[in-house]
Amino acid sequence: MNRRDSLKAIGISTLSTALILEACKTGDASKVIDNETLAETAGRESFEMERIKKLRAETFFDEHEMKTITVLANIIIPADEVSGSASDAEVPAFIEFIVKDIPSHQLPMRGGLKWLDMHCLNLYQKPFSDCSGEQQLEVVNKIAYPEKAAPEMRQGVVFFNRMRNLTASGFYTSKIGIKDIGYVGNVPNVWTGVPADVLAQYGLSDV
Repeated sequence: MNRRDSLKAIGISTLSTALILEACKTGDASKVIDNETLAETAGRESFEMERIKKLRAETFFDEHEMKTITVLANIIIPADEVSGSASDAEVPAFIEFIVKDIPSHQLPMRGGLKWLDMHCLNLYQKPFSDCSGEQQLEVVNKIAYPEKAAPEMRQGVVFFNRMRNLTASGFYTSKIGIKDIGYVGNVPNVWTGVPADVLAQYGLSDV
């Protein structure tokens, strides 16, 4: 499962319903379910919630790797006049969760981060996250455009494609990202009555 699942869950799951009924029966204010809890549990079974809890308790990336992921994510989606950056939308935390939820991401991501640091150490004698902004952009520009990249940059290109996809997925399924693209969901129509030309066509303008 991933964060997209929470967007398609409109109704309340069996688990959420059970929690609400329990709160109503006991009258215990501590069991009242707020909107945040409903959003967390909507559309999910209890075993899914247990798995989510377990994955959140685990750690995959170390501190240095998370720092690098944060820098990269903010290069891919920086803050602008419309919305915040990828890190403002908690994309690094999303990526940390996804690689635990989908283990096939783990080796390519860790290997790509290592490649990035080794490349920067060879060029600038320091890891990517410690490079200047100009140096970071210079490296990113070498791997961000597959058709223009040199053959020896292929590993970096493959890694950056994955990183870019994860960043976009995390950002545009966050509250900031959804607001950024202007998605408002289902909204009620505004009924202003039968159009004047239709009323006139049937001789009902004066009715």
